[in-house]
Amino acid sequence: MSDPVRNKLTRRDILKATGAAGFAFGIPGIVPSTVFGKEAPSNRINIGMIGMGRQAIHVNTLPFLHSKDCRVVAVCDVDKWRLGKARAKVDKFYKNADCKAYTDWRQVVGRDDIDAIMNSTSDQWHVPISLAAVRKGKHVSCEKPLTLSIAEGRILADAAKKHGVVFRTDSECRSNTYMHLTSELAINGYLGNIKRIEVGVPAGDKAGGNAKPMEIPEELDYNMWVGPAPMKPYTVDRVHPRHGYGRPGWMRCRDTCEGMITNWGTHLIDVAQSLNGTERTGPISVEGTGKYPKPGSGLWDVLTEFRAQYKYANGVVLDYLIKVPYLRVEGDEGWIQAHWHSKGGLQAHDRSIFQTKFRKSDIRLPQRSDKGDFIYAIKNNCNTMADAEVGHRTCSMGQLAHIAIQRGKKLNWNPKTERFTDDDKANKMLHRSYRKPWGLQV
Repeated sequence: MSDPVRNKLTRRDILKATGAAGFAFGIPGIVPSTVFGKEAPSNRINIGMIGMGRQAIHVNTLPFLHSKDCRVVAVCDVDKWRLGKARAKVDKFYKNADCKAYTDWRQVVGRDDIDAIMNSTSDQWHVPISLAAVRKGKHVSCEKPLTLSIAEGRILADAAKKHGVVFRTDSECRSNTYMHLTSELAINGYLGNIKRIEVGVPAGDKAGGNAKPMEIPEELDYNMWVGPAPMKPYTVDRVHPRHGYGRPGWMRCRDTCEGMITNWGTHLIDVAQSLNGTERTGPISVEGTGKYPKPGSGLWDVLTEFRAQYKYANGVVLDYLIKVPYLRVEGDEGWIQAHWHSKGGLQAHDRSIFQTKFRKSDIRLPQRSDKGDFIYAIKNNCNTMADAEVGHRTCSMGQLAHIAIQRGKKLNWNPKTERFTDDDKANKMLHRSYRKPWGLQV
């Protein structure tokens, strides 16, 4: 007797088969109608949006809405004002009222008809929500920085690999034209042997923030917003602006974010790791200096200044500092400096290098948009440009520097075991204490 449960195809089974069949017919992601006949299922990917703040409403939702390959079917936020705005945006685009709205992300992850989620929550929720989705077999695109600790990053990366889902660490930096060209020239030897890399990020975190407890807004489920983080009294500067999308205060509170050292760093260090061939490993040492706000200067407590240096087993040195967003690559035959969201453009020792005609034997990197890369990988059953392992290793770079700054000394790092070889106190800082573990065994 046949087993009806085993024989039942899920949407994810169909989508996976769709990608594989597409290769057989020479058209990635498309299955001829003869495969399923008149009952051919929709080939569109159902997306659930979790976290509908500034990044989601202005950046992350629109590409999915405009994609013919997917459909946004659910939005979720613990702030009912933001939730209402998000649902209205989706329904207006599709000219219907089909989008479902949720205040509890578990209801989104639990829907069998949702194939993938976009996690745009505050940083303390990145791993718990993404981990739960991965374990449910959902594909995940998660905002950077991917994690708040190196230990939880390892758990997430291993889970994504175990469950065989598509995972994307959401950063558009690799897709930038300047970064893409710099990477291709560097990895193909047009600068000679790489000797040094320099990464800059903008100054943006400062002292301040009102720490005085306030009444919790009626539209906000504050307990759920805090989630796994330590519970502290509500104040608007700890969360986000009411009825608006300004830069949120949680990005400057160490309970919910590590500040610029991981926030912007995970954009540009991702490219540096990639062109150095170390995106799935890491450095062997790190040292750094930094400054925190003075006691009594306000609520916000992330680094306001920092400078770090990493050394790799291949001899490359990476310097990381607050300045403006840019990437500089120095080889023994030349250098390139690519600016991103800052003045400076694309510079080099000789501008003729930008007219290089690549050889057939050269490595050519994919250049898809961030959301386009996620959708492409789901439809074609392949890896993204920056999966969970890559995202974890990139985020670890900022976290390693932050630990070295707090320890006040140079630290030696084993990228294979992901442990410091010479400082037990530093190793204890690889973990983070959570109010509620939410599935994190760290």
